[in-house]
Amino acid sequence: MKIDIISGFLGAGKTTFIKRLLNSKLKNEKVVLIENEFGEVSVDSDFLADTKIDVKELSQGCICCSLFGDFSKSLNEVVEKFHPDRILIEPSGVGKLSDIIQAVADAELEHNLNALVCLVDVTKAKMYSKNFGEFFLDQIKSAHTLILSRTDVAKEEKITEALDIIRNYNKGAVLVTTPINTLKDEELFQAYEGIQDDFLKELFSSLEHEHHHHHDEECECGHHHHHDEECECGHHHHHDEECECGHHHHHADEVFSSVGFETAKKYEIPYVEKILHAMANGEYGMIVRAKGVISDLKSQWFEFNLTPEEVNLTACNARPIGKICVIGSKIDEHKIKELF
Repeated sequence: MKIDIISGFLGAGKTTFIKRLLNSKLKNEKVVLIENEFGEVSVDSDFLADTKIDVKELSQGCICCSLFGDFSKSLNEVVEKFHPDRILIEPSGVGKLSDIIQAVADAELEHNLNALVCLVDVTKAKMYSKNFGEFFLDQIKSAHTLILSRTDVAKEEKITEALDIIRNYNKGAVLVTTPINTLKDEELFQAYEGIQDDFLKELFSSLEHEHHHHHDEECECGHHHHHDEECECGHHHHHDEECECGHHHHHADEVFSSVGFETAKKYEIPYVEKILHAMANGEYGMIVRAKGVISDLKSQWFEFNLTPEEVNLTACNARPIGKICVIGSKIDEHKIKELF
């Protein structure tokens, strides 16, 4: 049995990539997809519904906090129940890849790790590195294969910026810079599959070091911070809380929040487009991802995808009910609900 983790910050193209895997090289394998959704409503499970695979949804929070123990248990349940050839794990876009790898190890399945992939949207790499470095960079540092998405539409300077960030934090990763839609399936899989034992040994050694640093950390004020201990800098350090001594360790739900709901309402599409563009331009907080499926007044269905400064809205097949999910930092949750 193989375990493949397909990570990437919000909007990097994970779902599209997974669809391609399932419809090409993996179509003859027994595959179980495990999604870890950050947000109140899962939308991606609907997008993947036509792949005819078993989806075990894990909602409400990220693996590294409320679901950490449950996730390891769920992995073993999947193995016992389905006996898959391969497990695909699609983490939340705001989750840390290192925590997911550790959860696999906690389930005593680390020897089944076959692929650690991170998709990176080159058009937004610099912005995400600056604003959400703790999460964005963890995914880059922990990956074996880094696939650069949107290289077909990005300016050369954006690609160079992304490469500089990647090589600064992960010099040994396999890099894919050619637009993946131009690569043959076989070429893509050669970059995607197979992790060397040396890579895993080094990775787990790094994770173990980080774990000790994280729980028994000494900061510049010269004190070890044991969970809620107060140091001379005058702050209590609650697990991953940032202190003024300069160390940052946060859970996703401390930095990001989400608004998610189902809706039977029918919308005027020009109105929805106006809302989405305002959201993409920062009018209602730092929204890093919004996605959903909605119906217009004529019962035509649309799906939308939003990342900073970018909105995509296209017609789609009818769905049982509309779903909307918005994720960001310091977002105006009440106002967003009012808008929809």
